[in-house]
Amino acid sequence: MRREVLLLEEMIDAAEEAHRLVEGVTATELAGDRLRRDALLWNFTVLGEAAAQLPGEIKRRFPEVPWQLPSRLRNRIVHGYWSIDLDVLHTTAQFQLPDFVAEVSRVLASITAQDDDGPA
Repeated sequence: MRREVLLLEEMIDAAEEAHRLVEGVTATELAGDRLRRDALLWNFTVLGEAAAQLPGEIKRRFPEVPWQLPSRLRNRIVHGYWSIDLDVLHTTAQFQLPDFVAEVSRVLASITAQDDDGPA
């Protein structure tokens, strides 16, 4: 399987899991739940790292996807974890990730369809 397909699948999985982690949970509850909070941070980190590893060709081919945002957030989490605003992470996971997953899923479908149409 192509590396970019694996990276896109990882992005979708991490984003979906981050969204699930905040469903029905307030930001205040998230702050008090160390395991849930750490899991959320981990999934944002995986999402951002996978986005950063995507080849430039994919990013240029699909410029409508905000590829740089997960990478920036990952860097903020990894290098400034002591000052993370959980309200921002909560809001991002709850309201922005579902649309992001839809966009990345479209990219994945396009790439896999192209692979299926290519030479065997």
